[in-house]
Amino acid sequence: MTLPPPPDPEPEVTLPVAVQRPEASSASVRARMQKQMRRDTDPEVQVRRRLHAAGIRYRVDNKLEADLRTRGDIVWRGLRIAVFIDGCYWHGCPLHATRPKANADWWARKLDGNVTRDRRADATLAARGWKVLRYWEHESPDAVADAVIVEIQRRRAATA
Repeated sequence: MTLPPPPDPEPEVTLPVAVQRPEASSASVRARMQKQMRRDTDPEVQVRRRLHAAGIRYRVDNKLEADLRTRGDIVWRGLRIAVFIDGCYWHGCPLHATRPKANADWWARKLDGNVTRDRRADATLAARGWKVLRYWEHESPDAVADAVIVEIQRRRAATA
């Protein structure tokens, strides 16, 4: 007996070609940008320390869904809770965000795109049953940890 051939894979989605990143305006700017961390930033670590001290265990920098690029800073997969500690500069904080003067057009597209991607990820994850919690890096780590613990307790009570 011959098995039928596997179905054709889904067609790849063609994304717009990324605009070439411009050269840094100075050596100091280049060095500062190269030092930016994708994970384990000080605000994230401060919140994680408080959660850990409260006996809460979690996953760090965890991919939330196999077909999404989104990674949560602090994640509870079973409870479907994803916490993001957003940097004011990179994610457009209404209080502290600034825009560079050098390469202003490129940076405007980049930073606006980050905010758009964040909102799209929030909507997609919510539609899939995730509770998305976003906080700014300038928020009190104690207040953030307390709010996260309340949501964990709420979700646990709902599933009990």
